[in-house]
Amino acid sequence: MNAVTPHAAAPHGLTGREFRFRSVFISDFHLGTRGCRSDFLADFLSRVGCEQMYLVGDIIDGWRLRKSWYWDAGCDEVLRLVLKHARAGAQVTYIPGNHDELFRGWLPMGLEIAGIRLLRESVHTTADGRRLLVMHGDEFDSVVRYARFIALLGDWAYTTALGVNRWFNLVRRKLGYPYWSLSAWLKRQVKEAVKAIDRFEAALAGEARRRGLDGVVCGHIHHAEMREVGGMLYLNDGDWVESCTALVEHFDGRLELLDWAEMNRLSFHSPRHAPAPMSDAAPADAMA
Repeated sequence: MNAVTPHAAAPHGLTGREFRFRSVFISDFHLGTRGCRSDFLADFLSRVGCEQMYLVGDIIDGWRLRKSWYWDAGCDEVLRLVLKHARAGAQVTYIPGNHDELFRGWLPMGLEIAGIRLLRESVHTTADGRRLLVMHGDEFDSVVRYARFIALLGDWAYTTALGVNRWFNLVRRKLGYPYWSLSAWLKRQVKEAVKAIDRFEAALAGEARRRGLDGVVCGHIHHAEMREVGGMLYLNDGDWVESCTALVEHFDGRLELLDWAEMNRLSFHSPRHAPAPMSDAAPADAMA
């Protein structure tokens, strides 16, 4: 694998950023929930510069906020940093998901708020000419689409698992271990969950093929992945509740998944340790 090398020309206003990319795809912040890792996310947003940023849904968790209000300084900081990217010249596109579906009602208006465009979906063309469908993906989740009650019940169980995850990582931190997502590991052990992920990936890849595109970028299932599915490029940027991952496009069109927690080797609380400079480190997962 080639080493990751920052591009010489930074987007205007972002020349001081440590890591620079042509495009950044991030989703599933779930701001307004205690499970949101706003500390990791704010660290990422403060150190990365890009020309294009896609917010691929579930940025604000309207489902949770309707039940009980939770909003802390970390949530404010994340929004401030996203707006800072837009003001600095990055083209920011917000594609609402099912948890922030309230904003889908605004889509027919063609709104642009503080330099952030709201779109139902988008087609992104990489520097090397590949055309990628960008959408949240809940439209292809049969549980969310056809059985909302089951989805809400699953949301309750998932929230409970995240609560256990916080205590689990508190113990790990006291023992000197870095952050590790128990909830993500548990999900991978459930055979039916693995099957559902496979069906989801196949459905999204099939939609990209139907439209004559080269692949798809999505979020929704909190499972970061980058692989070919049925000859189509399937790219899931993960989330900032469990995996703390982002999909980035380098200036030559190369795509890479970044595991921000792993890069930083962080403990349960706020980021403190800088990762090795990307020019000196090989990418953990890159696709030409």
